[in-house]
Amino acid sequence: MKLRHIFLLGLILLSSVINAQQKVKNVIFMIGDGMGLAQIYRTQQNKGDLTLLQFPYVGLQKTNSSNNDITDSAAAGTALSSGVKTKNGMLGLTPDSVKTISIMELAKKNGFLTGITVTCSVTHATPAAYYAHQPHREMHEEIASDLLLSNIDVCIGGGKKFFTDRKDNRDLLKELEAQKYKIALSQEDLENIYSTKVIALLADEHLPKMSEGRGDMLPNSVSKMLSLLNKENKKGFFVMVEGSQIDWGGHANDAEYVVNEVLDFDKAVKRALDFAAKDGHTLVIVTADHETGGMSIIEKDNKIKENFATTNHSATPVPVFAYGPGAETFTGYYDNTEFVVKIKSLLGLQ
Repeated sequence: MKLRHIFLLGLILLSSVINAQQKVKNVIFMIGDGMGLAQIYRTQQNKGDLTLLQFPYVGLQKTNSSNNDITDSAAAGTALSSGVKTKNGMLGLTPDSVKTISIMELAKKNGFLTGITVTCSVTHATPAAYYAHQPHREMHEEIASDLLLSNIDVCIGGGKKFFTDRKDNRDLLKELEAQKYKIALSQEDLENIYSTKVIALLADEHLPKMSEGRGDMLPNSVSKMLSLLNKENKKGFFVMVEGSQIDWGGHANDAEYVVNEVLDFDKAVKRALDFAAKDGHTLVIVTADHETGGMSIIEKDNKIKENFATTNHSATPVPVFAYGPGAETFTGYYDNTEFVVKIKSLLGLQ
């Protein structure tokens, strides 16, 4: 048994040395909105082994906002993207309303390519935290306007109505086209685009649930985004991918909704992991912004069953999974503001 432990320790140390020798060129940061360990375990029970659970490095992060032990997605998104705690509801601002700079904005400033792929509106709290600076997450039209200032290379999700059906009568899609962006309004449109500067708005607001026929939109969009960016990838890229609707299943206390969305997100994780394994210089980080539903796994009538404690978020710390060069940096227990510090160091961002 001792020899076996020594052998396993040797493998871990060897993996750490190899990771340390490889330079991080690209970062794929993946957020399962509302995804805690119970959500992952329940999905594994129903569907078998998950890609998520094959990651070699695992950590744990705490999620509180600046003004509440229980965060919302705007404050959590700001912490994850900018490394700054803020009040619930605020996006890309400190509690005193000073603009933060997100890791995506910093990467772009340093010559990296950038991208976002989500299953909600691209103006929703988590994606917006990477490019917008607004006092409240519900300011969707103002958030959409911020996207025009971001110079993002690929952005895929929903939310078309916030770009076209606006109180100020601006047509932001025409303004994006004037900036040389290619606009896709369907998955087919997206598949027929072969270079970056792409905005794909595949629904008026949010994409359908998996149970309503969304299909492989998320994994396919992740593959498309990575393919587009990799064609023009000289310095590297930073992208954020969100499984947006795991959270909504938690709010609804709907275990089937949760499981379907975690499974879909896991497919997207596999696409990212396959890319990283082939590339050799890509770091994949998977985590959540918070846990939703206070979900636990209990026994009832001699069967394992889920139990929800709330229809809101909880303060429960959430898991972190990492693969690739620098992955060992993300083990341990730390605050959600630490991601930016770690990623900046690995990418050499100033």
